[in-house]
Amino acid sequence: MTVPMPNNIMPPQMAHPYSGYQSTARLPGTPPQRMNAPYHTESPRRTPGRRPNSKNQASSSQPPPGMGPGPSMGPMPHHPVHRPPGRPKPKKKASDLVISQQLRELVPESQAYMDLLSFEHKLDATIMRKRLDIQEVLKKPMKTKRKLRIFITNTSYANQSKSPGDQLNSEECQTTWELKIEGRLLDESGQVKSDPRTPKKKFSSFFKSLIIELDKEMYGPDSNFVEWHRNPSTQETDGFQVKRPGDKPVKCTINLQLDYQPQNFKLDPRLGRLLGIHTATRPVIVTTLWQYIKTNKLQDPIHRDTIKCDEYLQSIFDTPTLKFSDIPFKLNHLFQQPDPIVIEHVVAVEPGETKSVTHWDINVEVDDTLKQQMNNFLLSTVTQQEIMSLDQKIYETVDSIKALKTKREFMLSFASDPYGFINKWLISQSRDLKVIPATLYRLVMYVSKSQ
Repeated sequence: MTVPMPNNIMPPQMAHPYSGYQSTARLPGTPPQRMNAPYHTESPRRTPGRRPNSKNQASSSQPPPGMGPGPSMGPMPHHPVHRPPGRPKPKKKASDLVISQQLRELVPESQAYMDLLSFEHKLDATIMRKRLDIQEVLKKPMKTKRKLRIFITNTSYANQSKSPGDQLNSEECQTTWELKIEGRLLDESGQVKSDPRTPKKKFSSFFKSLIIELDKEMYGPDSNFVEWHRNPSTQETDGFQVKRPGDKPVKCTINLQLDYQPQNFKLDPRLGRLLGIHTATRPVIVTTLWQYIKTNKLQDPIHRDTIKCDEYLQSIFDTPTLKFSDIPFKLNHLFQQPDPIVIEHVVAVEPGETKSVTHWDINVEVDDTLKQQMNNFLLSTVTQQEIMSLDQKIYETVDSIKALKTKREFMLSFASDPYGFINKWLISQSRDLKVIPATLYRLVMYVSKSQ
């Protein structure tokens, strides 16, 4: 038996009736821009022989009858919803990447995709945890010790006339010496090498102050000191230079005060011997003192904010008991400025032009290069953009697979019972056409209230 196909049967590519329509009809007095329904796709078809009574629709205060949906038709073809311009796309969810169990049974190879998806979730959780750990580490100062080689160069030369005919007076004929203090960081092999990938740090940035004390008997009490002190407007330099007249060797003392970041303190000798610390930061000193208190069980078991000082702490703080809140105040009196680096040097002055170079190695703290790498890792957006682009492609692929599955179910349902399928479809279409006026009415009322 051949079943005749009606002329008004919708092809499979048209939207399911329950997914909504995009109607161009509107009630009198309603501006067209109010019909921005985010869930309509197709325009409804009027039943032949019937014309909508727009006047009655506009004057009615109750929605027309026929608001109930038609019977369920089973799975129908899926089509994307058309959104008005300017409306943002709905945010994708992690569940949108999951393939249903029914589809996995149809395509057993899709289980490999689900395994990869599970591994990706574990990897994302691990990376997020590591990023949080890196952020916590970056909050603390990350320093590493390096060798700074200080070069002290002194040059002496005798003043000469500018031309053969010129004569210099006795003051101009004396010998002049010049002292230069420079420095370079050493690499791990102990060589002076500069890495072009890392910014060069100026020599003066390692120090808070520099004082050169010359021989007082030769230059008097007023001009035997050369001082440099850091201030907020200081311009960093690669070295320091001192120039003086003189034809005899000059003894000089160079005092270099390191600029610790964060600030370091020298402990009182008594507390330093007790804790085994000479110079350290404030947090390190407080932590070490707390470890000493816990190890020797000096905390009062009843009043937990009180410390019972032993004979050593009592001799240092001059009190038998000590409150935790008083420790910072008590420690301030025991903090001292770190010892400067003292270099004894003799400026050799010999007849004729001479030059001599000596060097000393000192330990300095510099920012760990790993800190910059960790910071670049957190600030990098190239990888994140690539991951987002790949995720979008996966979303589109999964949506396409789900749409193909829906079409397959639609075709199978039609092929199994064409006559019953078409009859149910026609009944559903007929009832949905009665629902359209009610849907438009609710939409107009909603837009009117929102305005």
